[in-house]
Amino acid sequence: MGKLGGRVLLWLFLLVTALLIVFPVVVTFLGSFMSNIEITKGGQIFPSSWHFANYKEAWVQANFARFTWNSLFLSGTTTIGTLIVASMAAYVVDRIHFPGKAIYVAIQASTMFISIGAVVIRPQFELMVKLHMNTNLWGVVLILISGHAYIFFILLSFLKGISRELDEAARIDGCSNAGIFWRIILPLMRPGLGVGALFTFCGAWNEYLRPLVFTMTNPKLQTLTVGLSYLRYGASAAVQTHYMLAGACLSILPLLVVYMVANRSFMQMTAGSLKG
Repeated sequence: MGKLGGRVLLWLFLLVTALLIVFPVVVTFLGSFMSNIEITKGGQIFPSSWHFANYKEAWVQANFARFTWNSLFLSGTTTIGTLIVASMAAYVVDRIHFPGKAIYVAIQASTMFISIGAVVIRPQFELMVKLHMNTNLWGVVLILISGHAYIFFILLSFLKGISRELDEAARIDGCSNAGIFWRIILPLMRPGLGVGALFTFCGAWNEYLRPLVFTMTNPKLQTLTVGLSYLRYGASAAVQTHYMLAGACLSILPLLVVYMVANRSFMQMTAGSLKG
């Protein structure tokens, strides 16, 4: 009876947690089909009439086509760059002995526990000014790639599960460290790379402050998270909550696609860790 009671409590906890997570998403989705008056009055979850035109207006007013492309560029290049840098760093740390390895790992770990948010925006911007990358998204990409510590440790833990005998066999055949990494290790790291790609893409896609700062002088390069703010007020300065909700739902779609693509890798890595 005690074990049954524990299972019931566990399932109740999971159910309540799931409801708390899903409920805001459902309310946002349903609200995106309401009129602005219905949302302002409140008191109802389901729309009295479905306004599908909200999505069309949100797409046009926020210039979604351009801003979506900018977000895809930022997220895609950041993901590719982060995976390359983090996987190479993880391979070197795990497979090659060099002076200062412990210090390097400690520095990587320390960056994960220090979060000072917007305080670092100014020095980052000044650095990009010196590199002449302060008026485009490449500066943001470079900054986001440099913050790869979390992905580095994910790939490092995954790399430790790959047998070193494969390296030794490749060296006997005359393969260099670079050849071992690109031809043997990297293909075997696909589940870890899939998980890293998922987290990196989502983080870059949701980035708001840096794209806002770096594209102030060039609004055409603004990302979708920045462009959504254009939906807040209409021509008459009235708050357009219904368009904002529709725009938010549209902005979630690419993340869902990336999750479905990377979900298999995530499950493989999770199953492997549980098995180990």
